[in-house]
Amino acid sequence: MNLPVTGPFAISDADIAPLNSVFSEAFTERYRRDGMVGVRVPTLNPDIWRFALDDADGGAMLWRDPEGRIAAFNVAHRSGIEGWMGPLAVRTDLQAVGIGRTIVQAGVRWLQARGARVIGLETMPRTVDNIGFYTALGFRPGALTVTATLEAAAGPSPLRLGRLAPRERDAMCRAITSLTEAVAPGVDFAREIALTETYALGDTVLLTEGAALRGFAVCHAAALVEGRAREELRVLKVVLADEADLPALLSALAVFARETGTRRAAIRVQTAQRTLLPAILACGGRARWTDLRMTLDGFGESPPRHGVVLSNWEI
Repeated sequence: MNLPVTGPFAISDADIAPLNSVFSEAFTERYRRDGMVGVRVPTLNPDIWRFALDDADGGAMLWRDPEGRIAAFNVAHRSGIEGWMGPLAVRTDLQAVGIGRTIVQAGVRWLQARGARVIGLETMPRTVDNIGFYTALGFRPGALTVTATLEAAAGPSPLRLGRLAPRERDAMCRAITSLTEAVAPGVDFAREIALTETYALGDTVLLTEGAALRGFAVCHAAALVEGRAREELRVLKVVLADEADLPALLSALAVFARETGTRRAAIRVQTAQRTLLPAILACGGRARWTDLRMTLDGFGESPPRHGVVLSNWEI
């Protein structure tokens, strides 16, 4: 099939504004088709886009129409062996002509070429045509991801990577890598941690016992929506040596939310780890939103044998 687009091309900083427009219009139309007519998806904070594009490390791709305008895009990310795609969208006037298949397959090829052993994405559970579309491309529905929130709270200030002296910080980064490897072999969140600091989006909260690192959470406090005040502390990644450490980490996140001037901490919980959501709700969390986790056939993910790993597949 001859498609009315060319690409993929690398996404540059100059593409962020038109990319933002395609994103907003495409996802607003998606909500409209799902019956949520009053929902308008806003454009995102440009710094969030810069983080996502830098994190993609070459996996951020776009396609252009004959006039040179952005027709579609797919931002593929890889954290060691873990690969995922998002956001991705096709311009509303070019949908249903095969471009969606092209951009998803391009993302899959990019991740496979770089050794990803997990390849996935998330979509809304109510969007049955999206689920059918991705299933036809070889993706399989998995468990829900539930976004849970904790209200900000006062308490002792948590230990944070960004507050450490350079030598201590380097040692802690090595400990973070070692802990992640022990709980989720092959997974590496070092790039997201470094870019969170580079773009001043948040910090990494640390949980220690004596000199030992027990866990960490990569958090963004910067406003997600362009032109709006910050509302939530978004938790992107969590690794814990033991699930018993979860209440202590949740308390630290609630305090960090308060310190960053946000009203709550939002944690996206992969319910394939079946005991985590009940534990978070028992600590005062509230379930707010659901997404459906889908992974490519033969490139699925498995819960850790011990400890906790939560990995957000959205920006």
